[in-house]
Amino acid sequence: MALGNLTEAFTSLMFGKVETTRLPVRTSTGQAQAVYLPTAAPGLGDSGVIIGREVYSGKGYVYDPFQLYGQQLPAPHWLVLGESGNGKSALEKTYVLRQLRFRDRQVVVLDAQGEDGVGEWNLIANALGIKSIRLDPMAARDGGVKLNPLDPAITQTGQLSLLRTIVEVAMGRGLEERAGFALKAAHAHVAASVKGRQPVLDDIIDTLRNPDLSSVESLGVAVEEVQSWGLDVALVLDRLVDGDLRGMFDGSTTEGIDLDAPLIVFDLSHIDRNSIAMPILMAIVGVWLEHTWIRPDRKKRIFLVEEAWHIINSPFVAQLFQRLLKFGRRLGLSFVAVVHHLSDVVDGAAAKEASAILKMASTRTIYMQKAEEARATGRVLGLPRWAVEIIPTLSPGIAVWDVNGNVQVVKHIITEAERPLVYTDRAMTEDAVAERVRAERQLAAEPGV
Repeated sequence: MALGNLTEAFTSLMFGKVETTRLPVRTSTGQAQAVYLPTAAPGLGDSGVIIGREVYSGKGYVYDPFQLYGQQLPAPHWLVLGESGNGKSALEKTYVLRQLRFRDRQVVVLDAQGEDGVGEWNLIANALGIKSIRLDPMAARDGGVKLNPLDPAITQTGQLSLLRTIVEVAMGRGLEERAGFALKAAHAHVAASVKGRQPVLDDIIDTLRNPDLSSVESLGVAVEEVQSWGLDVALVLDRLVDGDLRGMFDGSTTEGIDLDAPLIVFDLSHIDRNSIAMPILMAIVGVWLEHTWIRPDRKKRIFLVEEAWHIINSPFVAQLFQRLLKFGRRLGLSFVAVVHHLSDVVDGAAAKEASAILKMASTRTIYMQKAEEARATGRVLGLPRWAVEIIPTLSPGIAVWDVNGNVQVVKHIITEAERPLVYTDRAMTEDAVAERVRAERQLAAEPGV
């Protein structure tokens, strides 16, 4: 006993009190829960792109659809929602910049926004030494960029599908059987007869107006009948040749478009976003990319579309992109759709197609919305009540992230190097302009970009 006391005294002198003696406490389980420290829900892992930090736990928030695809994520597609001015654009841009740090990543952006005559992704493209592909009817007439719907890089089936989609989008209805046959016959004749150059839309229009006799003989109908079947189709396509959209799609594809660049930006800022031109453009670019860009080369590709309601709100374009999404999952494609309001698409003409595309988006990021819109969004996306209630109170830069049921509130973090490239307000001070130039040079000089 004496030896034990001596040992305890020596230990206390050298190391302090080893054990604290407290009187027992009698309490209830409801009160005892206070002794347990708060715990945070598990994150998405630490492999991928850093987004920011979780608001409630303070942990870093890392997200990458390619890393999560499979066990944690059934599809790599992503929907971003929210009112203007709350950080959607900043999130998209930093996400792309950070993804491009990986050498096996490639990104295509459909840039529908614009400032001072250029798309808002122009700064980032310039910083990376990349020239945006500006689709502008006026510029195209003077040697600007052209995309040919009949480009030989697109399969014959893809060309015909694209021609049908263009006509159906412009007409706002599906093609009748006779009109569809006239278009199919004209396309087959052009594909077989044009040699030594790329077929162009003018060839299709001329054949619709003057059908080839051999293509209709087997049907036992007069050439005049087939000509009348294809008249409306010819008038619609004529808009791309001599109408308000002429210059962009009425010739061979412009040489020099680098489909191997890490970032490809289609600048659509000169197109009226509320006109029929936008969904037609989306259809042409979508099919053109499907057949010329997406390849089984083990690269991970990101297809980011701003103002995406132009896609989801048109039944014919939505069907086209729905096929692209299904096809792209096998080849490592992540589709990112950015919209302001979910009601823009779920209450539109393509509600059925919109629902199918939304189901493919296993990741949903929701920035601040008004209470009524937040409730509607919550119902459609199946968000938990607490998330719906918090959405109207979110500050800019903070969003609710739902990654296949893992729901967190995340604050997006922007680095000082990214800031001048992300915030593209042209009303910047001279100091801000100088900082932007410095950031561009720094970004371009860094390895791996």
